[in-house]
This record gives sequence, C-alpha cells and structure tokens, in this order.
Amino acid sequence: MNLLIKSATVIDPNSPFHQQVTDILIQDGQIVQIGNNLNAETEVIEAAGKHLLPGFFDLNCNIGELGYETKEDLATGTATAAAGGFTGLAVMPNTFSPVHSKAQVEYLVNKAKGNLVAIVPLGTISHKREGKDLSEMYDMYLSGARAFTDGDHPVQDAGLMERALLYATGFNALIFSYPEDIAIAGKAKINEGEVSTLLGMKGIPALAEELMIARDLYLAEYTNSPIHFSTISTARAVELIREARRKGLKVTCDVAAHNLVLTDEALTGFDSLYKVKPPLRTAKDIDALKAGLADGTIDAIVSQHTPQEVEYKNVEFEVAEYGMIGLQTAFSLALQAGLSIEQIAEKLSINPRKIIGAEAVAIAENSPANFVLVDTNNSWTYTKENNLSKSYNSPFIGQTLTGKVLLTVNNNQIFKARNYDRS
Repeated sequence: MNLLIKSATVIDPNSPFHQQVTDILIQDGQIVQIGNNLNAETEVIEAAGKHLLPGFFDLNCNIGELGYETKEDLATGTATAAAGGFTGLAVMPNTFSPVHSKAQVEYLVNKAKGNLVAIVPLGTISHKREGKDLSEMYDMYLSGARAFTDGDHPVQDAGLMERALLYATGFNALIFSYPEDIAIAGKAKINEGEVSTLLGMKGIPALAEELMIARDLYLAEYTNSPIHFSTISTARAVELIREARRKGLKVTCDVAAHNLVLTDEALTGFDSLYKVKPPLRTAKDIDALKAGLADGTIDAIVSQHTPQEVEYKNVEFEVAEYGMIGLQTAFSLALQAGLSIEQIAEKLSINPRKIIGAEAVAIAENSPANFVLVDTNNSWTYTKENNLSKSYNSPFIGQTLTGKVLLTVNNNQIFKARNYDRS
C-alpha cells in the first residue's frame, strides 16, 4: 500500500511532527518520509485542514464471534471498526461460549491475523462468567489475552475479585471491573431519578455503580494491584477514582461515548435503542464525566459497541436487550461532547494502548503506518446503507453527525470513506 498524504495536521504527542502541517509518504505500509513539498509517483490524498491521528483503539467492543455471529462476526466487526477510525479492538468475552480458555483466545487471534484492525481478546475472570471459579487466566495470557473481565457480568464475589487481582498481578495482566452491585441494581432497567419516577419504572441507583467501585478500589489497594474500571457513568464514580489516584492507587477507567452526550431524558419515549448498561444518567453526571476527562481522571473513551438483532430490540422496553452499536459514531460523539482533537488523540488513540499494554503507535519516519485521517468539520448522515455492522441498534442512525473519518490505515491496508474526494 503506497500513499502520499499532503498537508495534514499531525496530532500525536509521540511524534516529532506533533501539531505540524506536513506531508506523509507511505510505501509498502511504512512511513518512509515526513516533510514539506514531498512528491512521489503514487496515489495522493489532499488533506489540507484535516487531522492525522494514531489509529484509534477501543477497550470495550462486543463482537459476536464465537457463537453470536448473527449479531456480529469478526469480518463485519473489523470493517465497522475501520470505518470508525479504529485500528485495534479489545474484544469482550461476552460470547457463546464465553472466552474462558486458551483455545478460544487462539481461535480469535488466528482468525483476525493479517486484518487491518488488530484484535486483542479479553479473557474471562471466572469460568463461563459464572462468578464462581477463576478461569484459565495464565494460559489465556500466554495465548494472547492481555486483560481479563467478565464483560457485562459484574464480579459480585469480593473474594473471587481479590484472588483475580492477586493472580493477574503475578504475570503483569490487568483486571477490568464492570462496576455494578447487582443486589442494589436489581432488575431495574434505567437510571433512578426524575425520569424513572415520571415513567413509573424501577431505577438503577448510581449507588450500585459506586459501591462496586469503592469495593474494588479497597481490594486493589489491599493487593497492591492495578485495576481498570469499564464504562463508569456517575459523578460520584468520577470522584472516587479521582481520590484513589491522588492516593497513588494504580487505577484507570473509561467512559462510553454515548454516556457523554445522552441523558436519561432520551428514554421518555420508551425507545429501546436508548436502553444501555450502565444506563444513561443525568446532565449533572455528564458534566462530571467531562470534567474527569479534562483533568485526566478518566483515561479513555470507548465505543461499547454492542450489536443486537432487530428482534431483541424491536420489542417492549422492559424485555429489550441492552446496548447500542458505536464503532462508527464514537469519534463524532467525542467531538459532540466538546473534546478537542488533542484530547481525542489521547483518549481514543494513546491511553487505550497504554492501558492494555499494546505496542505504542507513532506518526514518525521508519514506523509502520497506523493512523486515521479525520475531518472535524465534515458533517455526515449515519444511515443503514453506510452502517457496516450486521446490526442496526443505534439511535444515531438517521441523524447528521459532525466529524468524519476519511481514511484508516494499518497493517499495509487502507479503508477509505465513501465519496471521499481525492486527487
């Protein structure tokens, strides 16, 4: 893959060309030269006014393979990721059966080999995600898993979580905690507050998330282990993690892109496309999440891409499945939330790789070409036609969004947005 990108603004703190307008020459998938007024007999992309960032990396992506290929498979999931600017995905083990052995990790690694989008399988903490016995974590680590989580099943047993933290620390793996105390959350479907009262529905208190965060912070401190919290959503959660970082605990966290722009008021029409977990919270929570991103308390933004077949969403709200697809909209939603392009590079490209222990990416000479070219001012309409997922469960389909991914490049391969004019 040979390419010359002209007059792009590089946004990459790891690059000597950070915030410079420059040309980038790629030959056979390598960046061979960066500078002004470059020329080459190859395809040319005019990128004046556009930004070039390291490829995005998603720490929370659900792809149905193994077992739920009708929702999404590796081929459609990685195509969707490339369209959203992602060159790496940490894939949740929420499959059938769950990814709880080295054979399943090796299957995913081998099947995804050579793809534009790199796959990092996440193994389960517990066998079959049942929350009883530890899974084969070390064997999975040797096979390619770098972190462990029970996905959208919180580890309710504190003793099991303590053992998992101690065990994973022994071989430099990371535990992801999905913070929800199910004894508090119960069978409620939406955030507890004015909207749940208005709709006459039981609510999930913010306390359910915050209690689990407090518990796991104590366990991480006791075991002297690193811990990562997936998809935090409340103001108090941000404060708990902020205080833990002040104390020197090895804690990181992320937030789902849709939790930065949608409040529980979107649920007044009982539209199941807005049914997600953690639930949509309040404007006050969103303000706190944005403040957490700004001061570094929240390390990363994730898509929490969760495809569902239409028959699991086009039903009554109470029985509909949770989740929305989000790989193609994460960048636009980050812009909508008010993040600068520098913050987006940090939260979508750089920090996720640090957290998962993936190889760092830099826009530099003699480095592999792994980047995304974006236009922060370009508006586009998300439609069923340009949605590359097998599933359509997104409330943003039919909406016009600002911020378009134009090119995604990695592993000597390229994705180009439809109708992108190039010279």
